[in-house]
Amino acid sequence: MNAGWTYRNQIGPDAVGLTALGFYAARYRHSTEAVWRERIARGEITRGGSPVAPGDRLVLGDELEWHRPPWEEPPVPTQIPILYEDESVLVVDKPSGLPVLPDGGFLEHNLVTLMRDHGTADGPPAPVHRLGRGTSGVLLLARSAQARDHLCAQFRRITARGEDPVLRKIYRTLTSVVPGLPDVLEIHQPIGPVPHPLMGTVHAATPDGRPACSRCRVLAREDARMLWEIDLVTGRPHQIRIHLASIGAPLLGDPFYGPGGVPRRDADTRPGDIGYTLRSCSLRFRHPRTGRPLEIHAPIPSDLEIPSLPSAGTCGIM
Repeated sequence: MNAGWTYRNQIGPDAVGLTALGFYAARYRHSTEAVWRERIARGEITRGGSPVAPGDRLVLGDELEWHRPPWEEPPVPTQIPILYEDESVLVVDKPSGLPVLPDGGFLEHNLVTLMRDHGTADGPPAPVHRLGRGTSGVLLLARSAQARDHLCAQFRRITARGEDPVLRKIYRTLTSVVPGLPDVLEIHQPIGPVPHPLMGTVHAATPDGRPACSRCRVLAREDARMLWEIDLVTGRPHQIRIHLASIGAPLLGDPFYGPGGVPRRDADTRPGDIGYTLRSCSLRFRHPRTGRPLEIHAPIPSDLEIPSLPSAGTCGIM
């Protein structure tokens, strides 16, 4: 059981005139209107420190707080192998099923909280990039504010320019067999927010989205599945899942993204739901202190191996 959490909102022009109940039911669709009414009745939601009523009208600048009581969080993997560590960076092998940051029902059951003992005077190690809850493998964290600024700048540059002489992010995943797809292709499907009945908005394939690039290669084809290697050039949310789904090859077991790279309409699921296999196999970046390229590899599980190739599990300074 965690200690509970307080979620805060300041009312802007778009919410003026709504009732307290209407605001929460429209803004946070993960819960029904009936559930929000019960929370208000229990006094969990306050305005300026005082409990609100369901029909209270909101005015500009109102400070609302939802005092969520303690809850039992879903279980997560807690063994996090360290692939590389020095005074500036920490690189771990994130297990599938573990969120990187606190989110939703995972307040304490997340990687940042579990790795806080590896922090410095600047605080706990800070993730430089994100891996989805269902994604496993190489995750880079900074151990100082200076290192984080240096590393984040590298990731921003490659997302903005589409190229970088050093930074490289390699993933592997499985999809069902799609006849007619070439063995090598580059996907440039834009990714951006689209409406969603439960979440309000989610990231998906959309012509109005931001530029995104994935370089994909088929490593093996079997009767029922294809093994892919992806060079993730940009870093949009859920990019690999969306991009492969956009060409008709959703990840095997992905409960959320279907053909076209959009949410499945026939499933009551969310982007953080798991069930697919996606692994961050290697990451190359410029070390924030030395300036030298550093390449880290995570072990390749058997279902993502090419039989003729050995599994890697080392790091090296180039």
